[in-house]
Amino acid sequence: MSQEQPETLLVMDADAIRKAIRRIAHEIVERNTDLSRLVIAGIPTRGVEVAKRILDHIEQIEGVRPEFGVVDVAMHRDDLRRRGRLTAVVPTELPVDLDDRVIVLVDDVLFTGRSCRAALDAISSFGRPARVQYAVLVDRGHRELPIRADYVGKNVPTALEEKIRVRFENLDSVPDSVRVVRPVKP
Repeated sequence: MSQEQPETLLVMDADAIRKAIRRIAHEIVERNTDLSRLVIAGIPTRGVEVAKRILDHIEQIEGVRPEFGVVDVAMHRDDLRRRGRLTAVVPTELPVDLDDRVIVLVDDVLFTGRSCRAALDAISSFGRPARVQYAVLVDRGHRELPIRADYVGKNVPTALEEKIRVRFENLDSVPDSVRVVRPVKP
């Protein structure tokens, strides 16, 4: 008996991802004039990859590379019991004191808002930023918390039972893509 594969719909290919990340980088530069005070911090796993790509584009645009960090949210999530599993803990690595800095938190997908809330909790022990901004490659809706992204690569409306699958060639050994994954119907 073979198991049916879920239906997937390609919503962004490698070129669309590259263009969206480049646009986000331009928007960050436009909104933040003092790049020496900027920290781009990715939320593991794929948010870190998006953050690195944003940094590459900012460096191409402005000739300077803002500070980079990783903000682990695993121990700060408020839905650990509901999720039934703990994701791998990646140490939070922030290169500087965050006092009076502008932090751009970066994730691949904005869904309920809980990862962003957890990231805000995680960075609070590293200082008091002047501002925190939020950048995502995909906003799929269905918020459970009053969180919104300042920078969005693409809005992808989904049904609640659908998933967004982001893949990067250097992490997943498949071409960069964003797909909507629809559950198999019984």
